[in-house]
Amino acid sequence: MTGNDSVVLRVAGRPVGRYLTRPELPARLSPRPCLHPVTTLAGTAVTELSPADHAHHLGVGVAVPDVEGFNFWGGRTYVRGRGPTELDNHGAQRHTAYHRRESDGFTEELRWMAAPGELLREQRTVTATALTDGAWALDLTFALTNVSGRPLSVGSPATNGRPGAAYGGFFWRARKEDAAPDVFTAETDGTDAVHGRTADWVALAGSAWTLVFAAATDATRRDPWFVRTEEYPGVGSSLAHDARLPVPPGETVERRVVTVVADGRLDRQEAAALVAKAVTA
Repeated sequence: MTGNDSVVLRVAGRPVGRYLTRPELPARLSPRPCLHPVTTLAGTAVTELSPADHAHHLGVGVAVPDVEGFNFWGGRTYVRGRGPTELDNHGAQRHTAYHRRESDGFTEELRWMAAPGELLREQRTVTATALTDGAWALDLTFALTNVSGRPLSVGSPATNGRPGAAYGGFFWRARKEDAAPDVFTAETDGTDAVHGRTADWVALAGSAWTLVFAAATDATRRDPWFVRTEEYPGVGSSLAHDARLPVPPGETVERRVVTVVADGRLDRQEAAALVAKAVTA
């Protein structure tokens, strides 16, 4: 996989992430720009790209399994009454232009294309910010505007009949290790207590790294979190948890997630302090 016009994010002069603008991928993986590798300041990789267990997991980005029936997530589509099914319904996110492109981040325009043409126009802003000697923050905002001229809606496997699978939106495929990472929020611990629920932030702690995902706007805080640790480590926020999300013509859906990327295993108090610093930075 290659990425032309890739952007290298730097914090305090150190590379911490590469953004692949035009990844070369087969159609069934729903090609889309993504961040990989993302690393801690000490250089530990905390993303995976097309891992063997899920080839369509592409580092950090925005992926939606159902935009009016078109798959912008990759892989099989969950069909009610049939389960995961191979369909010829994959879309692609196409980078159009950078409006800002610096070492600490960028703003770009993307077109979400499928068989009928362009469905959504996206503006995506990514910024890398130093927090401490051992932590930095990745701030990702996306705004999806319906430019199709007709009503659209966003769905998920959950809204199509698969309980607990409300993925779709911001998604981070984390580093897989021998042991599953720990999961906690400000209030609770464990995947079962966190998955499918709202929280201001969710932490994923691996062997020598911690990721803390913060919902940074009111709209984002209303989206429940999608969390996996046993089969694979991944965290995202759910645009369509209980019901499909309508996007009328000309309307925009906007979300912002700020992720603390830290060396070492943070405790609850350390995670909360870094989140507070990251969101107000």
